[in-house]
Amino acid sequence: MSQKSIQTTCPYCGVGCGMEVTAQEANQSSKLGIESYQVKVIGDDTHPANFGRLCVKGSAAGETVDFDGRMLTPQVNGKEVSWDTALTTVADAFKNIIKEHGSDAVAFYVSGQLLTEDYYIANKLVKGFLGTANIDTNSRLCMASAVVGYKRAFGADTVPCSYEDLELADLILIVGSNTAWAHPIVYQRIAAEKKRRPDLKVVVIDPRKTATCDLADLHLPLKPGTDAVLFNGLLAQLAQSEALDQAFIEQHTEGFDAALKQAQAKQGVLQEVAQQCELNLADLQQLVDWAVARPKMVSLYSQGVNQSSSGVDKSNAIINCHLATGRLGKEGTGPFSITGQPNAMGGREVGGLANQLAAHMDFNKPENIDRVARFWNAENMATQNGLKAIDMFQAVGEGKIKAIWIINTNPVVSMPDADAVKQALINCDMVVVSDCMQNTDTTAVANVLLPALTWGETDGTVTNSDRTISRQRTFMKGPEYARADWWMMAQVAQKMGFTKAFNYQNTAEIFKEHAALSGFENNGTRDFDISLLADISEQEYEELTPFQWPLNAQNPLSAGGTKRIFGDNHFFTPSGKAQFIAITPRAPANPTTKEYPLILNTGRVRDQWHTMTRTAKTAKLMAHTDEPYIALSPEDAKAYGLKEGQLAQLENSLGQLIGRVQIDLGQRKGSVFVPMHWTAQYASHGRVDVLVAAENDPLSGQPESKHCPVNIAPYTAKWHGFILSREPIQTDGLEYWVKIKGKQFYRYEIAGQHAIDAYESWSNALLGESGEVIEYIDTKGGRYRKARVENGALQSVLFLAPSTELPPRSWLGSVFAKSELDSKTRLNLLAGQLSGAKDEGKMICSCFGIGLNTIVEAIHKDKLTSVEAIGKALKAGTNCGSCLPELTDILANELK
Repeated sequence: MSQKSIQTTCPYCGVGCGMEVTAQEANQSSKLGIESYQVKVIGDDTHPANFGRLCVKGSAAGETVDFDGRMLTPQVNGKEVSWDTALTTVADAFKNIIKEHGSDAVAFYVSGQLLTEDYYIANKLVKGFLGTANIDTNSRLCMASAVVGYKRAFGADTVPCSYEDLELADLILIVGSNTAWAHPIVYQRIAAEKKRRPDLKVVVIDPRKTATCDLADLHLPLKPGTDAVLFNGLLAQLAQSEALDQAFIEQHTEGFDAALKQAQAKQGVLQEVAQQCELNLADLQQLVDWAVARPKMVSLYSQGVNQSSSGVDKSNAIINCHLATGRLGKEGTGPFSITGQPNAMGGREVGGLANQLAAHMDFNKPENIDRVARFWNAENMATQNGLKAIDMFQAVGEGKIKAIWIINTNPVVSMPDADAVKQALINCDMVVVSDCMQNTDTTAVANVLLPALTWGETDGTVTNSDRTISRQRTFMKGPEYARADWWMMAQVAQKMGFTKAFNYQNTAEIFKEHAALSGFENNGTRDFDISLLADISEQEYEELTPFQWPLNAQNPLSAGGTKRIFGDNHFFTPSGKAQFIAITPRAPANPTTKEYPLILNTGRVRDQWHTMTRTAKTAKLMAHTDEPYIALSPEDAKAYGLKEGQLAQLENSLGQLIGRVQIDLGQRKGSVFVPMHWTAQYASHGRVDVLVAAENDPLSGQPESKHCPVNIAPYTAKWHGFILSREPIQTDGLEYWVKIKGKQFYRYEIAGQHAIDAYESWSNALLGESGEVIEYIDTKGGRYRKARVENGALQSVLFLAPSTELPPRSWLGSVFAKSELDSKTRLNLLAGQLSGAKDEGKMICSCFGIGLNTIVEAIHKDKLTSVEAIGKALKAGTNCGSCLPELTDILANELK
């Protein structure tokens, strides 16, 4: 056995938390015949993003590194082949299609989860040697609007802030972000500062009352889509209240008069702003008062702003308020777009978007194209923007793009109008998918599958939301035939004849070239510059510590780089001055109608990540939210005849989703919320993006995922049930199902609209016929229960009923830990619960497995009156802290 401790970076959100990982080879190999590891993850106390904190996803990362479900070999048209055969197939296909149809007939679709070195190779290959800019990234779906907003205002895609500024601010506006769930460590940093300094004011601007609102001094539940109205109104009020920094405006900005005039025209009267946003006037006045009185102001914004058909304008409406008051480039200030993925920023740095060139250069200047072409010695340099994600997949569907390489992402689930994307890929001549998992919705439609290494097995760098570049390091071996993404692309490049330009031996060589390009003919004209690292040794690369770009003589690596930008009041526009943008607020692209009267909003839940390929592998992360759900207000639930826990279906002209009803006091009337994570691997009808139209911001190309008109109705099932099985089951014959990983078992929540004619044969088809069967049938009452036992151990149980009134699943799940059933357990199997056994209820604290019922009981029994007291009594909330907002809510409800 070997054991080592490695400093690396979390594979999840854009916070970019540092980790210390200890990986120990297990005594026994996995059932796949390859090495398995016991991995322990703790927070890195020295990392500037988290200082040792980790959320529940990060804390559980070590539980997701097993090789179950991994893609193990290259495959062409469903057959296992050698790497040479697979890569030759890809190279020949791309070469032939380019020869016959031109460079724009091929495309790459990549991911914000790639390492910077992978991203760099992809961008260089496509734009420098394939001769097209048809490379886009799933980051288009999360932060493209913020990028354009920054570039319009500052002349460059520059995040001016640091996380430290959140702790130095006197006012934090959290806009369109459920930070507590989507970026938990940032939330915890704000919460800790709020506790230390209660006078810090936090305002949450979000149509939903989310877990983040537990921290807020003020929640503004504005009408969906009216963010620009609100910030135009704030700009007008700042001017009226004489809170402007006139010297800064006159000396360092342009366009102020036009921006203010536009804001005053329709949002100049606060009462009218309140009416347009459907907000309480007094609450809006409170926001203005705090914004006037507290110059140390940070606006933290995310998908609620970005995922809009006018997301760029919303970003600039926020930035306008900071420019008008000079609130950027100083401690505790700035417009701060927080990214969703671990390396969305790294992708922006290398040029991973179709409308970028490389190293924060664009196609809009011929000298940029010439510069990058000379640096790369490019043989076939792209000269114009490529197709953004929505346009790219539409071009695939139209047959214009005939080959596409999809890397480390799952567009059949995550793209808007997802069913159309699926069909486009099915019809495409050549679909190449590089992934670590064998079965995803996207691998199912591929011609060529390439097994990729993943977190823990790869080596490179990532950049987080505040420009901190950190190392991700290898701490374990991957499957024998899995390879790094950069290696695959470099090999294909060589097979296409570009050997000299892609003869890399390791990621250090790639990083050094990336660093050199950032400084090539720069001389301070571009914001992104890490050229001080262009000549580092492999050992120095291996030992690289986190730093914020840019690196320069004033802010060297030894000082951690540059904390904040624009303190010198120099911007990267032609005039060197920041630009105000006159904003005319626009309504969402698709309004509600009589047929589709509800607004669908999509987003993340606390313990899941993207399309669940990693987080769904551990029971700990499935315990908190285990099914797709539809959250709606009590008023809407009553109006549509829906009750808590029943199934309902959402529909529009694009598709259908079925989810469990969740009545939520925090939902606005007329709006529903559905999580984005479920795929066809884990649910029959859980892909929410089949309902999202391919509407996008005309400037950024970012989809409008927060405003989708739908209708809702009960899902009228004739029966409901669940299955717990030691092995996965075939779900093909089930009408509604959701798959949930438990400890030593899989759970399936099931339902159907058609009656079951023969329970025994129907259940045998699902569970098999081997072993001893224990069975209960009530044909008249529509109830059926069955357990299958082999060698004294429980293999599976099935419960069916005409309603959702079924036993709790927790005790039955615990039985799978027993190697042999005792008589008492056998006797109670079909009852579904052991007399006196405790039901934890809904999982609240995933780290320690503490459920709602246990917490409520302790509050009353032990007279607990604070979250700290709950933690002391039960440990809930004392590890990662992700459940603290929910503990606060539970306590408030129980102590009413």
